[in-house]
Amino acid sequence: MNNTTYILLIAISVLFISGGATTQTKDSTKWQPLFNGKDIDDWIVKIHHHEVGENYANTFRVKDGVIQVNYGDYDKFGGRFGHLFYEESFSSYHLKFKYRFTDQWLEDAPDYTHRNSGVMFHAQDPETILKEQNWPISVEYQMLAADREGNPRPTANMCSPGTDVFYKGEIDDRHCINSTSGSFEWDEWINAELVVYSDSLVIHKVNGAKVLEYTKPQIGGGVVSGFNPDIKVDEKALTEGYIGLQAEGQGVEFKDIKIKPLE
Repeated sequence: MNNTTYILLIAISVLFISGGATTQTKDSTKWQPLFNGKDIDDWIVKIHHHEVGENYANTFRVKDGVIQVNYGDYDKFGGRFGHLFYEESFSSYHLKFKYRFTDQWLEDAPDYTHRNSGVMFHAQDPETILKEQNWPISVEYQMLAADREGNPRPTANMCSPGTDVFYKGEIDDRHCINSTSGSFEWDEWINAELVVYSDSLVIHKVNGAKVLEYTKPQIGGGVVSGFNPDIKVDEKALTEGYIGLQAEGQGVEFKDIKIKPLE
């Protein structure tokens, strides 16, 4: 074998290995479904006043390929703020899901919960949420629809139970920051997206358009009660956490929930 042939064989081997590595990288960033359309076996329920894992009155259920927040078996809301967490924690990712509200709303729920729900992210481990803790320490992609009087309300807002974020370059102590989205009817399917880069940048999207951007999610602020004080370490950066679907007395449906890890 002469030198030219030897060099050529090495070059081919390098290209082959590189091609394999490239394929592996692409595979690791493919969209991964979080909901199989059949059951919530990969999810963890936590409802206020109840232990982790107790799906009181079948609050979270699957019907016709969607996850429902359904209050058909409730007599009254009774302050049972609930969340359904995916079993795995995530750090940097692109999340997509579709949602719409139903005509269920429990009248003893707080007024602000009407046509209001959300998806929590960078949330604490559900196993650390105490029985009498009302909300998880987390950041929320808040979902709203036009209210009962037909007043327009933006969706894809940011709310911060037990957390703080930086907005336009400085820490913002408001519990919720409105997005620039339009207003939608309660029964319309909405394409929602959340892009999270660990503890640096967060972007909210609605129907493909960016409507909100903020940075530096961290533990802090108020609103949450009944928590373990060892968990709430104010000013601690939120680099990762759990994703949870919210139940606040308003019926809602979720489908096509998928995630793609980001570098």
